[in-house]
Amino acid sequence: MTDKKTPYFFALLPIIVLVALLAYNVFLYGDNSLGGANQLALLFAAATASIVGIKFGSKWKTILDGISKSISSTTPSLIILLLIGALAGTWLISGIVPAMIFYGLQILNPKTFLFATAIITAIVSLATGSSWSTIATIGIALLGIGQALGLPTGLVGGAIISGAYFGDKMSPLSDTTNLAPAMAGSDLFTHIRYMMYTTIPSFAITLIIFLVIGFTFESSGNQDINMLLSAISNLFNISGWLFLVPILVIALIIKKTPAIPALLAGTLLGGIFAIIFQPDAVISITSAESLTFSSAYIAVINAMGSEISITTENEMINNLLSTGGMYGMLNTVWLIICAMIFGGAMEATGLLRRVAEPIISYAQSTGSLIATTAGTCVFFNITASDQYLAIVVPGRMYADTYKEKGLAPENLSRTLEDAGTVTSVLVPWNTCGATQSAVLGVATFAYLPFCFFNLISPLMTIAYGYLGIKIKKLENK
Repeated sequence: MTDKKTPYFFALLPIIVLVALLAYNVFLYGDNSLGGANQLALLFAAATASIVGIKFGSKWKTILDGISKSISSTTPSLIILLLIGALAGTWLISGIVPAMIFYGLQILNPKTFLFATAIITAIVSLATGSSWSTIATIGIALLGIGQALGLPTGLVGGAIISGAYFGDKMSPLSDTTNLAPAMAGSDLFTHIRYMMYTTIPSFAITLIIFLVIGFTFESSGNQDINMLLSAISNLFNISGWLFLVPILVIALIIKKTPAIPALLAGTLLGGIFAIIFQPDAVISITSAESLTFSSAYIAVINAMGSEISITTENEMINNLLSTGGMYGMLNTVWLIICAMIFGGAMEATGLLRRVAEPIISYAQSTGSLIATTAGTCVFFNITASDQYLAIVVPGRMYADTYKEKGLAPENLSRTLEDAGTVTSVLVPWNTCGATQSAVLGVATFAYLPFCFFNLISPLMTIAYGYLGIKIKKLENK
């Protein structure tokens, strides 16, 4: 922290630099801004924060330690991200994802697909407590089905993310669902019960919107479904046994197995199933004459680590049957590291807290306090680039203020989740936004307008605050 009061303009300066550079990058590079330009923007903004911090009393070693701590906090996320890339590769060549698409095309139709997608991802995420795992497994398959049905990828991505984040937010197995009440001073199940008042109406509205879109949207893929089914069945040996792998991964996560070993197990089993069920696909990837130990090893390792694609005469199938493996995740890993460098520099210099100070002073009524809390969570998702910081820092900042105003801590914990957890995926340089964009292969700004649940949730909690709905007071001892 700085030794003397930082003028407000200087505290804002790194954020001004960041926003200006990000906007200019989008103007110049468009969707390619995540290929390096945005990462450098974050580094330049972090350098600005460091210079301002040193000018007003921070020590370089303190800033560097803050950056190191910030980066180290994302280590599990980075490992998970790489494993998701590897899992996508082995689940492709093993026929798991193609089987999901094959059966999904026969069960789902364009009219109810978006509604069903949100329900399916919500159930899986609620059971597993992980939106990341849900999107990386079931989500990828649903995206492929949506593409085959002729639906825009941004629209399908919005339905996947809406459902996944609803389930994650309401699951007692979720890390953020445990973190929010811990920061606010509430307990887990009181927090979940209190979240139902805002979360269930937000999700209900989301489902209605997706139903309306489904019945009014004119898709272009219906006529190609039989052709796609034929092409998939010609390329892969489709079998119900392939679903043993995703069922096992989901079961491991439900049993509270940490995400990293669960995803690693799913990745390795995917490789084994590829050798057992899809020998022809394995041979085609390596261009070998027959299936040998060497050709099988090369195919599985290539699927895990690098870009692979199974090429046919059908362009739609080619788009569905390609993956970048771990290599495809490297841009995102780079982005997350740069984002945490910026967040660490801002936090270590005390600039984030300095920026938030005057905001707290404006929160007088219950409604304005909840609105300010929600706005602060969104602000930290944008500036600190991490959903955990967007929960932890506002939670610490506002805990005493809620007590002083006689508000029960579950009001704060609910607001932290309604605004902090769900909006993280809407920011391209946030760890969540960068990850889900990379996993789905859909630009953040493409799916953002259709993440109705994520957009409605913070507005719902603010409305409850101003209208005085389900605002629990502290009990007098």
